Amino acid sequence: MGDRGTSNHSEVTDFILVGFRVRPELHILLFLLFLLVYTVILLGNVGMMTIIMTDPRLNTPMYFFLGNLSFIDLFYSSVIAPKAMINFWSESKSISFAGCMTQFFLFAIFMVAEGFLLAAMAYDRFIAICNPLLYSVQMSTRLCIQLVAGSYFCGCISSVLQTSMTFTLPFCASRAIDHFFCDIRPLQRISCSDPFIYRMISFSLSSIITLPTIIVIIVSYIYIVSTVLKIRSSEGRKKAFSTCSSHLGVVSVLYGAVFFTYLTPDRFPELSKVASLCYTLVTPMLNPLIYSLRNKDVKEALKKLLEMKNTIL
Repeated sequence: MGDRGTSNHSEVTDFILVGFRVRPELHILLFLLFLLVYTVILLGNVGMMTIIMTDPRLNTPMYFFLGNLSFIDLFYSSVIAPKAMINFWSESKSISFAGCMTQFFLFAIFMVAEGFLLAAMAYDRFIAICNPLLYSVQMSTRLCIQLVAGSYFCGCISSVLQTSMTFTLPFCASRAIDHFFCDIRPLQRISCSDPFIYRMISFSLSSIITLPTIIVIIVSYIYIVSTVLKIRSSEGRKKAFSTCSSHLGVVSVLYGAVFFTYLTPDRFPELSKVASLCYTLVTPMLNPLIYSLRNKDVKEALKKLLEMKNTIL
């Protein structure tokens, strides 16, 4: 049985990305929708990184994390969106074995890194609101770099483990991946080996990755809310909550979709595809809009950048 699985696995040179099960005439509409969203992602996240790097006033820990968040959003959406758009026009909808593995590996790195980075951002807001006098000391440049580097490192370790486990499975049931990108659960479905042990390992790994970041975020916000409620002035409370509401909104959308996709029973493939859109395209599109529209410093930096551009022209 093992030899047959290995033989069949070695014969798989490519997969077929089924994508969304809709009428062919809707593919043009989906293509245009993906193109619009991806264009907003490119403009928004590149714009955010440009603003943060060019304005000295944004040389703070919060914007250092935000710049890295924009980089991560830009990168992992670029791993998914272009191939999905190509497949709307393609008859074969194929992706090579190596291409699928690369897509899976890169997406896993940046997806996990974003989770840890959001936890670091929650900790940053906790220090800023609960210990403002010690903020510059505790959130040192060295610590910020370590937190960001640690996020990428955890992403790499997780991705290596997930990729090695997934792509050593024998794929002999089918080449058709019922998704618009190479993701872990659709790949599990087309494996001809007993997936129970692998799914338990995968679930445990996902829990080990997700739970610590969730705990950091929840504990940070419990302290933040407790501190904000002690502020006597309504203006002070409003300002403090405004600082955190953007981050909390992003976390809620991202983790809600991730929990539904990876930590619930795999019974609704079509709903999982829709949920996947939340963290592959919707969140990367909304992040720069949310953080810029609700942030006075970013709006002023953008205004200054545009004025400089007009002066040069």
